[in-house]
Amino acid sequence: MRIFEAKNLDEVLALASEDIGIQTKDLVYEVLEEKKGLFKSSIKISVYETTDYIEYAENYLRLVVESLGFTPEFTTSLDGEVIKIEMSTNHNSILIGKGGKTLLAFNEIVQVAMTVKFKKRIRVLLDINNYKNDRYRRVTGLARKVAGDVARSKQDATLDPMPSDERRAIHNALSEYRNVTTESIGAGKERQVIIRYKKPEKKEKAPKEPQDE
Repeated sequence: MRIFEAKNLDEVLALASEDIGIQTKDLVYEVLEEKKGLFKSSIKISVYETTDYIEYAENYLRLVVESLGFTPEFTTSLDGEVIKIEMSTNHNSILIGKGGKTLLAFNEIVQVAMTVKFKKRIRVLLDINNYKNDRYRRVTGLARKVAGDVARSKQDATLDPMPSDERRAIHNALSEYRNVTTESIGAGKERQVIIRYKKPEKKEKAPKEPQDE
C-alpha cells in the first residue's frame, strides 16, 4: 500500500498514477484524510498494489480454512492480471471435494471477498494439489478429440457445463484449429462450450507465371 498526498483528488490521483505507472482509472484507493480550508486544502490517499491483493487473498483463505480445522500453505504468483494461488493442506481431497465442487466454492468465496474489498473485479484462480492443471489436461484432451469428430462429421458438438477457467482452457487449446470454432453458451453454472464446424477458407491460387512465346 502506498500513501500519496496533494492539494485535491485529481492532483493526488495523477501523482499516484505517474509514480506507480498505471492509468488513473485503474487505481484502487482509499481516502485517508481530507482537509478543506479557505486558503489551503489537502487530501491523503492510500493506493493498493498487487502485493496487497495477494496478501489479502491469502489471509482471507487462511481464516476460512483454519476455521474448518485445517492448516493451509500457499504459493502465489501473478499471471498477467490473474492471481494464481496454489494451496496445500493435510486434507487436500476434502477441500477439493467431489468433482472439484468444494474447490470451486472456495474460489468463488475469495473472488467475491476481493471484489467487495477493493471495489473492482480481481481474477483469482485457486488450485489445490495441482487439481486444476490435471483438469485442464483432461478437458482439453477431450475437447481435441471432440474437435476431430466435428471436423470429420461436420456436425457441431456441445460439451458438459464447466467453470469459466476450464472453458477458457478449451478456447485457447482449439484456437488454432482450421476446421472448428468454439463458443460459450448458456448462463451461470450451466454455461458450456459448443464446438462448431467451420468450413476451411479456400487458399487463393497463385497467379501463373507468364510463359515465353
